[in-house]
Amino acid sequence: MRQFLEAIKNIWKIEELRNRVGLTLGLLLVYRVGAQVVLPGIDSVQLSELANRTDGGGLLGILNAFTGGAFANASVFALGIMPYISVSIVIQILQTTLPYFQRLAMEGESGRAKITQITRYGTVVLAFVQSIFISLLLESYGIVLDPGFLFRFTAVVSITTGTMLLLWLGEKITEHGIGNGISLIIMVGIIAGFPNVVISEISYFQQGVRGILSELFLMLLFFLSLIHI
Repeated sequence: MRQFLEAIKNIWKIEELRNRVGLTLGLLLVYRVGAQVVLPGIDSVQLSELANRTDGGGLLGILNAFTGGAFANASVFALGIMPYISVSIVIQILQTTLPYFQRLAMEGESGRAKITQITRYGTVVLAFVQSIFISLLLESYGIVLDPGFLFRFTAVVSITTGTMLLLWLGEKITEHGIGNGISLIIMVGIIAGFPNVVISEISYFQQGVRGILSELFLMLLFFLSLIHI
């Protein structure tokens, strides 16, 4: 503990390191604030019902966990950074299968810059498509005040822009902050939803829905996911 406190003190003694830590914390705070910004046209009274559905686990619960609760909040960050992660995985696979991407991978810095550009464009396209389904899903939950084209258009633009803003924040953290920005954004999102997960799991345990072994397994899985990030 004493060594840990000494390390914290040393950070604030070095101006460049202090600035990097401050920038990282500031941009992560922007992310957490943005996760609370609700899309225009959402009924705040009915919105709590969506949160209850995502607390029950399943696909919606997983999506909500990786977006730090932004999905349940019907936030502009409802998709989080997941479109970028999905496109990055696809691009990595293509680098081992398609000659064009193999050539780019071997062209050094210029090739990596081209791959990064393609990944960004792919992120915009995927976020646009996924945000359409998100807007339709929100309408199906009955939490939209005035369903229709105007809400869908606003939601698609807002969510797509929110995803690209998160990508920009992650890149700025990587360039001028501490650590990998994308990984930090995902980790902070998971940690932000951890208290609600703990409360839900305690409730499940008390109701007999899950046993002690299941809870220990989930704790181990959560711990391993944080280490992997």
